[in-house]
Amino acid sequence: MPWRTSPADKRAGTRPDPYAVWLSEVMLQQTTVAAVTDYFTRFTARWPTVTDLAAAEDGDVMAEWAGLGYYARARNLLKCARAVVADHGGSFPADHAALLALPGIGPYTAAAISSIAFDLPHAVLDGNVERVMARIYDEHTPLPAAKPILMTHTAALTPSERPGDYAQAVMDLGATICTPKSPACGICPWRDPCLARQRGTAPELPRKTPKKTKPVRHGTVYVARRPDGAYLLERRPDRGLLGGMLGWPGSDWVDVSIERPAGTPPVDTTWTKVQGEVRHTFTHFHLILTVMLTETDAEPHTGRFLTQAEFGPSDLPTVMRKAFDLTRH
Repeated sequence: MPWRTSPADKRAGTRPDPYAVWLSEVMLQQTTVAAVTDYFTRFTARWPTVTDLAAAEDGDVMAEWAGLGYYARARNLLKCARAVVADHGGSFPADHAALLALPGIGPYTAAAISSIAFDLPHAVLDGNVERVMARIYDEHTPLPAAKPILMTHTAALTPSERPGDYAQAVMDLGATICTPKSPACGICPWRDPCLARQRGTAPELPRKTPKKTKPVRHGTVYVARRPDGAYLLERRPDRGLLGGMLGWPGSDWVDVSIERPAGTPPVDTTWTKVQGEVRHTFTHFHLILTVMLTETDAEPHTGRFLTQAEFGPSDLPTVMRKAFDLTRH
């Protein structure tokens, strides 16, 4: 992983870069390592330091983030980088309380930076560590109610010496050996003290409270292309879902029990309904979008036409990219 500093490198005097640790942890929230690696590499090539990122244009950062989802993280990324520069001289503070005070940094991320970047003995509890702890202690309380119990176990095992290496080792143990299905107990270094292995309960842990069924919403988006290849787009408000991202003008997204809203077309012209529909899942709901298409050079009521030099489909969040792709079929 490009954000990791190996124990051998640390012994040779290379210290973990707090910027890399922070950036990777923010990107990895609810996202896989495989999905994050390319994003991390592009971000650090374009903005090698937190000072570089703090000076970046909001739109450029949001465009680079497109596809990672959970776009509030990208907005907080910029807020945090600018706070580090403004309040801490461009260096992340080696203090857990000061880290917690930064925008977008919660208890988990603060603990991860404190431990991995600064070798401070703070317990790091992510999904992989939760699974390891639940099995070692054969804890059957379902998540999320079990989190405080598992944190207590995690804190008790966190050493004062090399806590950062320890935290990453337990994360890797959960990711590669103590896996959700078919854990490789035979090669686990903690196989002997693991109560769940002894009792045969490992495959069923950790228990989880059943998730509620996600509601379904629907709406309409309008994709307008000018004869010269420019597309009509608008930037969504900073607050709310997909905040600060480019998107197609369209209607509100309402529950499917309500008639599908058409919204107000952004240009007075003839629109054609695109065959098919966009389906996308957010954290709290499923979304179905009807896509309307036109080619026009009329003046829009909202948004503005972006030329091919100003806009590429990769600048769009995934749901808006799906709408664009549907128009290309």
